[in-house]
Amino acid sequence: MAARSTAPEKRPGFFAQIRTLYTFTQKTFGWLPFLLAGILVLGTGAGVGIGFLIPPVAVWTVILWGVTGLMAGILGSPMIMTRLSTIAMYRQIDGMPGAAGHVMSTALGRKWQASDMPVGVNPKTQEAVYRAIGRGGVVIVGEGARGRLTRLVNDERSKAQRVAQGVPVTVLYVGHGEDEVPISKLAPTIKKLPKKIDRATMAAVIKRIDSVSQSVTSLPIPKGIDPQRVRAQRPR
Repeated sequence: MAARSTAPEKRPGFFAQIRTLYTFTQKTFGWLPFLLAGILVLGTGAGVGIGFLIPPVAVWTVILWGVTGLMAGILGSPMIMTRLSTIAMYRQIDGMPGAAGHVMSTALGRKWQASDMPVGVNPKTQEAVYRAIGRGGVVIVGEGARGRLTRLVNDERSKAQRVAQGVPVTVLYVGHGEDEVPISKLAPTIKKLPKKIDRATMAAVIKRIDSVSQSVTSLPIPKGIDPQRVRAQRPR
């Protein structure tokens, strides 16, 4: 029997990533081709203009500056697409079950510990509660109807306050209502929380809360989000 290949999966190349990024972003912003074309034209025009303004004016210097402007436009286009793809992603996942967990597990960085799995969930209504722990303390995020989230949020807050006395506990609700945080601003809102604990305390809090947390892996977790479908791959 032939041995199975153990070669690592080949990652898509740079141009394949650019194509994926473009396709993903254009689905939300149909005017993307015109924007990119405008960037190239403006970059080239700016380069030609500089060529005429800097003496001595010569054909080859104008051409050189024009090419430089074109290259600047080409380099700037992926940056614009990356920014727009992030906006497109948030628009697609807004209101979907699991969106908060997806954002918290991918956008908070290393200074926060969070998971895409909820720490509390209502299997019937798909309301869910997520938790992040960082230098800003404990953050509890509710996703769903606030009325039905009350018990889940209070249980998780009580647990955090019981095992991490003196550590600030912040409760956020994802949504577009009053005192709610849009999904696109969830990660920035958490990151802006003032630092209240040091690294050692943060590690101790994580250990204490994990030790008393009840596993919810056996519950039917909302599966409204497929990160492979909503998150465009960024060029490296």
